[in-house]
Amino acid sequence: MRATIGRFILDENAATAVEYGLIAGLIALVVIVGVNSAFTAISNKFNVASNTLASH
Repeated sequence: MRATIGRFILDENAATAVEYGLIAGLIALVVIVGVNSAFTAISNKFNVASNTLASH
């Protein structure tokens, strides 16, 4: 049992998988924030155009 726990602690495959998971999560977060920001900017442009057309 002690040998099994020792191998588990020394096994770096799980740590590598966790690191890749964290990197993927951070990349996903950056993409979501970027898309949200772009959507907001485009929405604001359409609102300005709509308001300009409505006022004339």
